[in-house]
Amino acid sequence: MEKNESSLTSLISAFGRAYHSKYDTPKIFDDFMAKDLITHKEFRDIRENMIKGIPFFNNEIARKYKDQPDEILKWITQVQLSPTPLARAAYSEDVLFHELALGAAQYVILGAGLDTFCFRKPELDKILEIFEVDYPATQDFKKRRLADANFQIPDNLHFVAMDFTKNFTLQYLIKEGFSTSKKAFVSLLGVSYYLTKEENTNLINELFTKIPPGSSIVFDYADEKLFEEKGMSNRVQNMVQMASASGEPMKSCFTYEEVEKMLEDSGLLIYEHLSPVAINNRFFRDRSDYLSAFETIHYIHAVKK
Repeated sequence: MEKNESSLTSLISAFGRAYHSKYDTPKIFDDFMAKDLITHKEFRDIRENMIKGIPFFNNEIARKYKDQPDEILKWITQVQLSPTPLARAAYSEDVLFHELALGAAQYVILGAGLDTFCFRKPELDKILEIFEVDYPATQDFKKRRLADANFQIPDNLHFVAMDFTKNFTLQYLIKEGFSTSKKAFVSLLGVSYYLTKEENTNLINELFTKIPPGSSIVFDYADEKLFEEKGMSNRVQNMVQMASASGEPMKSCFTYEEVEKMLEDSGLLIYEHLSPVAINNRFFRDRSDYLSAFETIHYIHAVKK
């Protein structure tokens, strides 16, 4: 991923969280600080580009709401952009607090982007060390945004710059203060489908070989229907096509049995698996807007034996 692409990806993700926090009710995941890391111009530009792009997503919606740009934006964000990032973030942080109660003392965020967890939860600064892992360019971009927003970087936040998707090594985390003797919780969100199966296996294996039993991970993955399922309003097909067009194609999908074996080979057991139906029931039930769980995307919480 190039410098501009990594920054743009993190901006669009932050835009989706900021939009949800400001406009959607009830909240699935309230990242009320995301807006502070996006300039007004960027928010406006992303908004306009999405509205102009509606014919790609859905011609019927484009015609129906041609004079209602805010409704077009709502449709795109709630149908295409936000469902998976919001629900997986909510799930991951729910699990994190469960793991904190069980003794986790370190939180590793792989592909952190413009994550705001440590700023939303300052009360954890004495009990949880947070390690944000991402591309060097993305982290430099984030540090500039934090400075622009007058956010003070707390002592428990550690930036670990590397392309973890290609050459992950635990040594990078250790250099920034990570301890292999303390239980850790890891989030790997929005990443697995952009890696090959071998790359996923190597990453999880390298992560968990030297950390204590009881450490755990939450990640999302695409099931074996990824390249066949069109989804509501063709949103799954759109997601795959957009990834390919951006130069970062989706590379892998798994059966549940393949995920289970990959984790077992690295010494982990599945504690919880959420299918699309289960995700919808937990995070999207009884809504009156467009938000619903993405077809083909599952969540896993696995624990090291």
